[in-house]
Amino acid sequence: MQTNLNQRLETMPARRQEQLLAFDRLLTIMDELREQCPWDRKQTMDTLRHLTIEETYELSDAILEKDLPEIRKELGDVMLHLVFYARIASEPQSGATFDIGDVLNSVCDKLISRHPHIYGDVVADTEEKVKQNWEQLKLKEGNKSVLAGVPGSLPALVKAMRIQEKARGAGFDWEEKQQVWEKVEEEMQEFKAEFNAETDEVIDSERAEKEFGDVLFSLVNYARFIDINPETALERTNKKFIKRFQYLEEQARKNGRQLKDMRLDEMEVYWQEAKQFT
Repeated sequence: MQTNLNQRLETMPARRQEQLLAFDRLLTIMDELREQCPWDRKQTMDTLRHLTIEETYELSDAILEKDLPEIRKELGDVMLHLVFYARIASEPQSGATFDIGDVLNSVCDKLISRHPHIYGDVVADTEEKVKQNWEQLKLKEGNKSVLAGVPGSLPALVKAMRIQEKARGAGFDWEEKQQVWEKVEEEMQEFKAEFNAETDEVIDSERAEKEFGDVLFSLVNYARFIDINPETALERTNKKFIKRFQYLEEQARKNGRQLKDMRLDEMEVYWQEAKQFT
């Protein structure tokens, strides 16, 4: 085994050897920190969990901003967390029986088994066919539903998209985008029917909330049909609004004003200026 490993290392491109050495360096540092640093020794999978979520969102922000240096940094932070979990799992007191090698081999085995069109004799020459094969293979592996792989803790907008993608992988989907848009309009009418926006009549909040959820779900569905990621689209709009609002605040301060003392038409002047820059 060692001879085969040495042979592989000798035939690897120099850059791959550098990458392996960098990964080995990270593993070595993780071992040293876990053994010597009071903070690192104290951590558990539970205590790291919320930090990992934070790091993932920071990576997401960097990707949306197309900030490559920041993406590089945040990828390192996420990688550190993955190595940290594996190191904890390798310790006898954790109750787990795996280490980073087991983790990597496990995902490699899964990738090979889920890509029979590459590592077997299955034909899948389109992205859609690959997705369908992927979901069918997961069912054969023991999943009772194609939706079982959707994490319950996902944000609702992301979850809606993943649910729809997985349903499509099982063959349950609309055929034409026009059908999806008609569904959007149908849900909009049902939502509107719950209240009259021009009057002050009491609204059944529970029913209106249900219909509003249907509207959002149908819009996510249409976005998917026209290759728009709804989570990305909404987050870009969030960021755009923040930049414009902060410009409005800044201009008001420069003129010795506070937003709470300004009329809406006065604020609109700054808002239109902000739209020129964002």
